Amino acid sequence: MGRKTKVALTVGAASVAAWAASKVVAKPQPRPQKEALEFKDPVVLSLRGGMKYAPEHTMAAFSKAAELGVHGFAVDIRLTKDEEIVLFHDEIADRTTDFSGKISEYTIDELKKADAGYMFQDEEGNFPFRNKGEKIVSLRELLTAYPHMLIAINLKDSPDTYEGSLMPSKLWRLLEETGAEERVIVMSAFDEQTDRFNLYAQNKVATGAGNDEVKKAYASFSSKFGHLYNPRADLFCIAEKIGPFPMNMESFISFLSNLNISVYYNQVTDRDAFVKLLNAGAAGFVTDEPEMAMEVIQENS
Repeated sequence: MGRKTKVALTVGAASVAAWAASKVVAKPQPRPQKEALEFKDPVVLSLRGGMKYAPEHTMAAFSKAAELGVHGFAVDIRLTKDEEIVLFHDEIADRTTDFSGKISEYTIDELKKADAGYMFQDEEGNFPFRNKGEKIVSLRELLTAYPHMLIAINLKDSPDTYEGSLMPSKLWRLLEETGAEERVIVMSAFDEQTDRFNLYAQNKVATGAGNDEVKKAYASFSSKFGHLYNPRADLFCIAEKIGPFPMNMESFISFLSNLNISVYYNQVTDRDAFVKLLNAGAAGFVTDEPEMAMEVIQENS
């Protein structure tokens, strides 16, 4: 036996020993149950209210989605110049309204003068919501208008910005004031934002995994050391695939579910994909096709 072979075998034996020892010592801690995620059947959250039939983040969109029987909405939030929380995806107002410039450069009263339906086009290329009175909606207004809906709240502002630095505390205060702590999920692509929010919330609110947490979980799952993974989020809201890595495997969903983590999928637009994910154990969907999602769930229940 050559020297290289002996070294390889020694390293391999050490790795196996370390793995075996970690299996004995490590005791993964499942996440405590959050009321916001206690659903018997798969959940459907309409993305920004449902962008196919009405302008995103408007009361028209939320109303339409509610009529379909969805469980709630997934929304994006940003901070205004006077530090109010509004529902808005982009950093600037141009794509969806007749205003221009950053949301953070306007007060909420100024933003209320914008036509939130101005840029919405239907399938025929018409603009059916122009001058129809659709306004930018505050998070407070949505929580008040739909007190029994589940709301997934995505913090868009980067923690490195002024708005992002204020958002976690501002959001917590609003949730406390409105008594919405147990019917929301707070998410962000930036793990730092949800961590900072939880300094205020103290695990009273369900939180979603950011980009780094998702990568950490998948790396743990795909290695032999999944038993060492201790989650820092109650929900994974993910695409079927991230880069070259598949996220829609039944085994991955089971790995997370065993840790009491709910798995919702976004960016699903195909009926067959909905069915496949349901059969694999998906707990819900965030979709701009809420009607299709509801139909698939009813057909497969």
